[in-house]
Amino acid sequence: MQVGLGFWASKTLLSAVEIGVFTELAKHPEDLKTIQGRLGLHPRSAADFLDALVALGFLRRIGGVYYNTPETDFFLDKHKPSYIGGILEMANHRLYRFWGSLTEALRTGHQQNESKDGGASPFEALYADPARLREFLKAMTGISRGTAIAIGQKLNWKDYSTVCDIGCAQGDAVVQFTRLNPHLQGMGFDLPEVGPIFEDYVEANGLADRVKFVPGSFFTDDLPKADVITMGHILHDWNLEQKKMLVRKAYEALPEGGAFVVFEAIIDNDRGNNAFGMLMSLNMLIETPGGFDYTGADCEGWMREAGFRSTRTEHLVGPDSMVVGVK
Repeated sequence: MQVGLGFWASKTLLSAVEIGVFTELAKHPEDLKTIQGRLGLHPRSAADFLDALVALGFLRRIGGVYYNTPETDFFLDKHKPSYIGGILEMANHRLYRFWGSLTEALRTGHQQNESKDGGASPFEALYADPARLREFLKAMTGISRGTAIAIGQKLNWKDYSTVCDIGCAQGDAVVQFTRLNPHLQGMGFDLPEVGPIFEDYVEANGLADRVKFVPGSFFTDDLPKADVITMGHILHDWNLEQKKMLVRKAYEALPEGGAFVVFEAIIDNDRGNNAFGMLMSLNMLIETPGGFDYTGADCEGWMREAGFRSTRTEHLVGPDSMVVGVK
């Protein structure tokens, strides 16, 4: 029953993020009447909505006053750099309705998003609108930051002097790698439209002297040469042939002894534990023509096929792991 009716709790949280409940309460705790008025909630439903968030563990209520929990205050206040709600905003505005067509996707193998009836792909629409692109790239920063920090701490960076993040988005991954390893010089590689957003973010983090943007497309251009090439939440967007092509391009861009690091919600080899990774793969069914998530063994196989001499899979945080190939 909890899983079958899970959309009740899901939509309650997504609406709370959309309305700005956690951002409002991050300013200061409020009673029912105050928060109802400030957020424009109807009196019929305001108490049920807020108390449901209490019961679900997203808010606390003490003496009739509502407070964020430490977790929601940290992760769901839009004014904090730790905000991960951008991905939840996208889930609310887009994915929630598209997942209503999962059965059709399972039977046809066809994506169910804006492209379903011949519309532009989500990526094309995003990159054509600077404001939406900036919002999307910020969302990617929020969901990947913990993973990027873990890689910055766990990889043996002392053996390397340069790193390039492919499909770099706002640039947080390479910012975290270089922030945690002051000897590194970093690059971000993405479509030209991303450049100004990337450069603003790098400058805001005080790393403009060590991190630069390289424009290009990983389908038509060679990848920049670096000691370490990283790809986060990239490979799962594409079909098997495209995945192998990107792995080969990474191999070609690396020196002997260089490392290729792939990170995302890698599925466990037994395909029985990382539910998030398998559900993400179903999300690729909804969102892309041929994308899918994969196991660590799958990715290591593609790396060895490309010529990498050693490979390993290592858990990072939450559902995310990295697969490392050494040339």
